[in-house]
Amino acid sequence: MSTSSYLIVGAGVFGVSTAYHLIQKYPNASVTIVDRDAYDAELRVAASWDWNKVVRADYDDIVYCALAIEAQDVFKSDPLWQPYFHETGVYWVVRNDYAQNVIDNYKKLGRKADIKALPLAEAKKLYGGLFENADYSDAKEVLINETSGWAAAGDSLRAVTRRAIELGVKYVVADVHTLQFNEQGCCGVKTAKGDVIKADKVILCSGAFTPKLLEYSAVSSGNIALRAEDRILAGGITTGMTTLDDKAYNERFASMPVGFQGYPAEVGPFIGSLPPTKDKELKWWGPTIFSNTQEILPGRHVSAPPAHSDYAQWKVSRKMKEDIEVAKKVFYGSEAASWKMDKYRVCWDAFTSSGDFIISPHSAAKGLYVATCGSFHGYKFFPVLGKYVVQMLEKTLSPELTEKWAWDRVRPDPALNPEYPRAEMKDLLDTVAKL
Repeated sequence: MSTSSYLIVGAGVFGVSTAYHLIQKYPNASVTIVDRDAYDAELRVAASWDWNKVVRADYDDIVYCALAIEAQDVFKSDPLWQPYFHETGVYWVVRNDYAQNVIDNYKKLGRKADIKALPLAEAKKLYGGLFENADYSDAKEVLINETSGWAAAGDSLRAVTRRAIELGVKYVVADVHTLQFNEQGCCGVKTAKGDVIKADKVILCSGAFTPKLLEYSAVSSGNIALRAEDRILAGGITTGMTTLDDKAYNERFASMPVGFQGYPAEVGPFIGSLPPTKDKELKWWGPTIFSNTQEILPGRHVSAPPAHSDYAQWKVSRKMKEDIEVAKKVFYGSEAASWKMDKYRVCWDAFTSSGDFIISPHSAAKGLYVATCGSFHGYKFFPVLGKYVVQMLEKTLSPELTEKWAWDRVRPDPALNPEYPRAEMKDLLDTVAKL
């Protein structure tokens, strides 16, 4: 592997972390990232390009709990990552056994942390009563984990990409159109302009674009087994921000934790409210996760982001904005009614029905690998994702993770996953914001 050439499609957290770990372990290898956007562009389509993202290890799945703790330790100690992490804690309104399962996982892993489940009445008094007027309907308790927090996502992505380039990673700005193949297997990509970029190993870290890329590649190559089929679904969610005035920021929000409203699978996904940025901007995401099914080739319907260079991420419909109003209300009640929203954005990612990543060889072509499907929870693993992608490439990934992240595996009913897209984008559009 030390003299192999690697082409990574996509410069989000999966792609950049993979490049960073590859070039550190194999400094003589040729490692290239290709992405439609420059890494330091003002606007990007990567799910991890964002104002801020949650960094937590509060998982009831012990595998992800352990991986998130590992990543969090890097965020807290490594000078490359440390400037972007803010240990604010989390305040999680729980409606099932989630809190106890998380606490049990910490105990099983031998991890000591300031983590506890509190009765509702006691929890409401915390943080100056910040969440006193939140929605506690059907709530059981509140999980507090003081060791979790958030990170400046876009800033950290730029910093780590810059460091990878300094170490020798090449970064190419181009739209990838199809994969390229020869007698041995996958050998590179062809761009929308017709340029071919070759490599011994091609790693798809292409997020929400992955199903569409594989559809085009299946047709151009004649290898229909390349298709993602029901393994991967592109999904979007609406985020929004308001700017706090100095009084509200200083008296109420400067020391706030990340807030979560957790719901059972039959209700829908958990909703989050992130602490204000340095510009006093408070962010939420809405409760509706949607797909965007479209006919991208004759007879082939696939969910994909809108066919705009920026995924039309700033064109947010009235119904999408209403999603943010719901999120505001369930955290702050009537207090939020007068807040003016300054920004809205639609964020896209790739999902599996289980919420698991795919980090695996593609079974339809030698030399082709897949490392994606953040399912809107991938960012927090940014420091360590590449470590496990490299293990997959080396065939040293543990049997447990190999099975969990396999391209071909038994996948559960998506109805069991509250974070799986359940709506269609076309049903959320209006004439003002029609794409």
